[in-house]
Amino acid sequence: MKGIRRRAFPILVGGLALMIAGTVAGGAVIVLSSPDTGLASAGKGPGGRGAGPSDGAQDPVRIVPVSPAMAIAPLNRVVPPDVLAVAQEPLDAKTLRKISGVRGVREVTAFDGGAVRLRGRFANVFGVDPSTFRAWTPPSTATATELWTALARDQFVVSFEARRAQNLELGEPYYIEGRKAPRVRLDAAASLGLPGVDALVSKRTSQRLGLVRDLGVLVNAPGTDMNDLTTALRELLGKGAQIIPLRGEAAPGGLPTEAAPRGKPGSYLDLYKQAATRCPGLSWTVLAAIGQIESGHGRNNGPSTAGALGPMQFMPGTWAAYGVDGDGDNRADIMNPYDAVPSAAAYLCANGAGRGGGALANAIWHYNHAWWYVREVLSLARDYAANYD
Repeated sequence: MKGIRRRAFPILVGGLALMIAGTVAGGAVIVLSSPDTGLASAGKGPGGRGAGPSDGAQDPVRIVPVSPAMAIAPLNRVVPPDVLAVAQEPLDAKTLRKISGVRGVREVTAFDGGAVRLRGRFANVFGVDPSTFRAWTPPSTATATELWTALARDQFVVSFEARRAQNLELGEPYYIEGRKAPRVRLDAAASLGLPGVDALVSKRTSQRLGLVRDLGVLVNAPGTDMNDLTTALRELLGKGAQIIPLRGEAAPGGLPTEAAPRGKPGSYLDLYKQAATRCPGLSWTVLAAIGQIESGHGRNNGPSTAGALGPMQFMPGTWAAYGVDGDGDNRADIMNPYDAVPSAAAYLCANGAGRGGGALANAIWHYNHAWWYVREVLSLARDYAANYD
């Protein structure tokens, strides 16, 4: 393989920018990335064909048995990150101490970072210590000990966005192309809660890939004014650093605000809440969880490999039966969130979601025929309830 030259050049991918200086086969690169890829749900929307109830659904967190020798530190707490900061060069110990000393900052954790190639496409990867980094992820991910133990075994974990966008299969090995191109087993897909971050690898794998050591930090500073915090971090990290507030994205995936027609909900959060009223007994958090998994709240509307479309990833045949005109424009548009979200509520309701309990789980299974999907939706729904209710 040709040697790696430390020359950086930008690649633009979408709106919210996450800058990661790293290495790819054949040259160094700075990648501007964003959470504009979809979230994986086995590639099936409501009505799609998938694993049935008797199939022993595959859990996306645990793929292979884990040796007790690879045990990691237990999770004693969860640390909500308020800011993700990515520099243009490695952060030295002095700079890390200064970040820790910023007024209002309680905790800081550093990570390695870089842009690699995964199945021929750029991917933003963080190299982390599983025992410490797990506390900074959404609760449903942080508590998945099998996931972090597998990461410690030098397997890798992807975001739902990356899994869907690249059609990755859990349990399969993939070449990750950096300074070297190791073949690494994909153990899990999970909600990482970090915009633009496609995958996590262990520190050992990070070194093999040539990721930049201590390229960025997550910062916990509860109650601190966000403008003051980001200004202080920018002064320490330099003009070229990217400082990304996460406080509004504390729940997995976040809920982006977008322009709305007059009188209509102005954000996905409000839209989920409004749509849930169509089905008494159905919590808006279930719709939010499905919206996150299916499209990242409208960031990737397909089509999926199975042909599902729109922010709620309906199969066209199912849409023909359940699609509704949610915004009063006299047509049901599968790509329009103001139609798609209430249609999802209607579909779930028709399958008994309003009755809760086992009936809700069964309705979610009808949305996507896999029990791991049901568990993930319910777990994310609990996270949304904890962060937004």
